[in-house]
Amino acid sequence: MIFSNFFHKMASPKHFYRIAGRLIPWLAGACLLLVLAGLYYGLLVAPPDYQQGDSYRIMFIHVPAAWMSLFIYVVMAGAGAIGLIWRIKLAEVITISSAPVGASFTFLALVTGSIWGKPMWGTWWVWDARLTSELILLFLYLGVIALHSAIEDRRMAARAVAILALVGVINIPIIHYSVEWWNTLHQGPTVTKFDKPSIHLSMLIPLLLMAVAFKLYYVFVVLMRARCEVLERERNTVWVRELAEEK
Repeated sequence: MIFSNFFHKMASPKHFYRIAGRLIPWLAGACLLLVLAGLYYGLLVAPPDYQQGDSYRIMFIHVPAAWMSLFIYVVMAGAGAIGLIWRIKLAEVITISSAPVGASFTFLALVTGSIWGKPMWGTWWVWDARLTSELILLFLYLGVIALHSAIEDRRMAARAVAILALVGVINIPIIHYSVEWWNTLHQGPTVTKFDKPSIHLSMLIPLLLMAVAFKLYYVFVVLMRARCEVLERERNTVWVRELAEEK
């Protein structure tokens, strides 16, 4: 019952705006602490790799960014489906608010991957299955942003964006399994190999710290963007006018 009431309130734009405003400072603070801890352990405590030396340390940015690029798209598509089926306005807000953040993480993953790949592969870019499908993901994010901006009616734009996001979901398993389905230059899975882990604990801990930090960053940035979107959509309602008077 408690969880039901919480989610019911969060579905209300008014309650979402107020609850999100309280959560944002805490999420931002936790994110900052985890980033500092992850960078400290990743850059200063973790030992050099026996093959790659210190150049592997970009992994602590690249890998969490790549994880987030997939995670955010799944969240965006899921929220889009909820908005299409149940017509929940906040689901539409989360969908479009997530797109710029997801695009940023995807771009970061591609750039850091190129920087990491140069000393390993001898080139900044190859049309590898993993890299190419990740680039397609960036185009999907940009397509969602462009489509939303091109349609003036917000509800119609939300439906169009949700459909595009759902169609693009097919790319997510392709990205994830590309290194297993095809013979690629990209390194295979290491963290998820629970039977024979191929990453040392001293490297795994800062990697996971950065992964959690990136997730917290996504949540508090999306909440900030969603609050702005909610105010724009609800600008003619009584509660927004009362809020403006309070300010």
